[in-house]
Amino acid sequence: MQITAAIAREPHKPFCVEAIDIGNPRPDEILVRMVAVGLCHTDLLVVDQVLPTPLPAVLGHEGAGIVEAVGAGVTKFKAGDHVVLSFNSCGQCVQCTKGAPAYCINFQALNFGGVRPDGSQALCACGKGLSSNFFGQSSFASYALANERNAVKVGAEAPLELLGPLGCGVQTGAGAIMRSLAAEAGSTIVIFGGGTVGLSAVMGAVVQGCSTIILVEPIENRRKLGLAVGATHAIDPRADDVVTCVKDIVPAGADYSVETSGAMPALDAAVQCLGVRGKMAIVGVPVDLTATLGLNVIGMMVNGLTVTTVVEGDSVPDEFIPQLIALHAEGRFPFDKMVRTYPFADINRAVEDQLGGRCVKAVLTF
Repeated sequence: MQITAAIAREPHKPFCVEAIDIGNPRPDEILVRMVAVGLCHTDLLVVDQVLPTPLPAVLGHEGAGIVEAVGAGVTKFKAGDHVVLSFNSCGQCVQCTKGAPAYCINFQALNFGGVRPDGSQALCACGKGLSSNFFGQSSFASYALANERNAVKVGAEAPLELLGPLGCGVQTGAGAIMRSLAAEAGSTIVIFGGGTVGLSAVMGAVVQGCSTIILVEPIENRRKLGLAVGATHAIDPRADDVVTCVKDIVPAGADYSVETSGAMPALDAAVQCLGVRGKMAIVGVPVDLTATLGLNVIGMMVNGLTVTTVVEGDSVPDEFIPQLIALHAEGRFPFDKMVRTYPFADINRAVEDQLGGRCVKAVLTF
């Protein structure tokens, strides 16, 4: 079938919106007509070839849409079901069987490899194969092939045009607080970065009942949005010394910190602002993948600090995405305040606006 897709053909270049061909769903696949797809920083890291998916590629991994057809072996979905697409996992390795699919031993191959497990490609243009199956979906397209494991059924009343970001950025930030750290009510937390992941972490901290929620973010409108969705304090790291400001607010140091930006100075500050037995979660992907942390190990030992890394918010999508949708319906998780929608054809304008700080979360609609 011929569909419309945004292709990343060359590093550091705009997407090309073109007509391409998509195959029929295999026995374990579903064909989804896309309603909307979020634009994630991870997509842009692939365009710049910081992350390894080969080009040319159809990216996109925060899709939401309606099931058009199902493979012969699919039992979880039927045509007409509304779904949110998330990351892929094998379901058979030791981590998947332990209920930790975000740490699937086959995560890299299934989500960044650009092919199905058997090496085939689901998409082609002018008879030439394209890297596809990105995060098990490649949803920068009017239709996408996904798997039973990386699709989540949602109610027909849920707003599909908003839900795509729950599949990655939103569940990553919220999950870091609600699942990875499991921050308890009354605790204090510092969140570095006011993008989609950071602001989702702020909202997750509100849900958890954290008493002091400090957002560190250089862009003013993102600091304001952070305060609007529940941060109790906001710090501009360009104007003030972050650690000093945090200790002024929480003299004993914070119980938790979350670093979402991937900036090395923020990583250092996220450790230094912790109190005794504090816990830090590293969520952001550094642009320099060879970067190392210059941690004061003795200081960390003396204070009993814990540093952990977080992938996809330690989420089990079938459980966590419906939970976030329910919280949104109750008015307790207003992630829609981050979203700005663009017609799919305007994907390059959406990229420019998101990189330029003119919007927090761009969502492309079909």
